[in-house]
Amino acid sequence: MDEHQTWQTRKVGERCAASLKKHGFDAHMVETTEEARDLILGMISGYATFGFGGSSTTRGLGLIEVLQRQGKTIFDHLEPGISREENLARRLSQGRCDCFLCSANAVSETGEIVNLDGVGNRTAAMTFGPKKIVIVAGVNKITPDLESAMRRVKEVAGPVRAKSLNMPTPCAKTGVCIDCNTPQRICNVTTILHRRPMLSAVSVVLINQALGY
Repeated sequence: MDEHQTWQTRKVGERCAASLKKHGFDAHMVETTEEARDLILGMISGYATFGFGGSSTTRGLGLIEVLQRQGKTIFDHLEPGISREENLARRLSQGRCDCFLCSANAVSETGEIVNLDGVGNRTAAMTFGPKKIVIVAGVNKITPDLESAMRRVKEVAGPVRAKSLNMPTPCAKTGVCIDCNTPQRICNVTTILHRRPMLSAVSVVLINQALGY
């Protein structure tokens, strides 16, 4: 993006952050992934156990590597080489860790956060359980309102994510959602955070870059 496009997306992000704050979320708007990483590390420094969703955005910040060097316990179900049983155990632990970090499939300028899951460990952990929840999203995931956020989840995030995972779903072949009944369907659970869940401390970090799906 040139400086004028960056200015415009910054304004969108600022409006979104303001709406999220009105809805009880601890919302922040930053320019770069480096700023996001430093901000988040400051937020989570007092915690010992961490869960990570499958988010490429969150993983791209390098947080897992930093926390591992600090001797923290990481529940990462995408770590290569783990067994199916360990994968499940880590997904379950994500819901009871000190801090859970993930992204969102869409965030509306009106202050709602929309997510679509195949298994549901992410959508469960980001609503209740961990002491702290951090949601990270690039400005490409911001939509004008809840209706457009729901469309983005089905029309953009779902097909592209299925393709990235090499799932044998119709959308991974055509790029179009047909609301399939394929066993490998990744769109099984939809959550909308209309407001901050009353017993959860949720921070949202918006980054003025196009990140993730």
